[in-house]
Amino acid sequence: MARLWLTRLWSDFRHHLRLYFLLLGAQVRSQGVYRVSFALDAASSALITLAEFAAFALVLPRFGSLSGWTLGEVALLYGLAELSFVVMDLLFGGFDNLGTHIRSGSFSTFLLRPVPLPLQVFGSDFALRRLSRVILAAGILAYGLAHVSLPWSAGSALLLLSSMVGMIAFFGGLFVIGGTVTFWTVENVEAMNVLTYGGRTLISYPMDIYGHLLRKTFTYVLPAAFLSYFPVLHLLGRPLPDGLPGWVAFLSPVMGSLMLAAAFAFWKVGVSRYQGTGN
Repeated sequence: MARLWLTRLWSDFRHHLRLYFLLLGAQVRSQGVYRVSFALDAASSALITLAEFAAFALVLPRFGSLSGWTLGEVALLYGLAELSFVVMDLLFGGFDNLGTHIRSGSFSTFLLRPVPLPLQVFGSDFALRRLSRVILAAGILAYGLAHVSLPWSAGSALLLLSSMVGMIAFFGGLFVIGGTVTFWTVENVEAMNVLTYGGRTLISYPMDIYGHLLRKTFTYVLPAAFLSYFPVLHLLGRPLPDGLPGWVAFLSPVMGSLMLAAAFAFWKVGVSRYQGTGN
């Protein structure tokens, strides 16, 4: 019985994965029609990250360090956060754009198709231009790794990977929540942008530079410090703040999974309240 259930589960997974890639293929083909426009969009997207980090990298050497963090160490923290967020944006972009479908009424067509609703939303906005930011963020992360002394091991690689998974799930959950809120508000709520894009910016730099209240808020209220700051501290061999034990640095995927599970529970509530746009 268990074997039959696993076989069905694997078959459904393969079927849904195939549908997802079919949706992505349609997105990629449509975006590749206007190649010059695509190239300009990809370049401008990458310039945002490049300008932000370059400005910081040019200023930091004048001060020697940032609250005791060298340029290589900050690049490691920045690159890890940026790479994770851009990959998340690539995967969960459909939820960030959900308000457009709700306002136009095209969300109703999602409900009529014999395809799982979240799968359709995942495949509705795959902005290929963001790949340029993925490549740039990976380069910044590689620069950071090359300019810090790390005792590399399987545990170190696992910690970096788990931190990325946690951030993708955590911020993806925030995107799902932000998209779900539009079932009631129709328009995107700017407060969610503060949590998503603002949160990404906040964890891109050492938490040491922020005030006491802000550090506590983003550690124990909105646990952003668990996503990348604690893992990088552990990688660098530095103690965690407030006397927290070392194993706390491995909680990033736990925090991300909890956020994503709560987000999709809220998503179900939002979908059940959807009434369409009328005539």
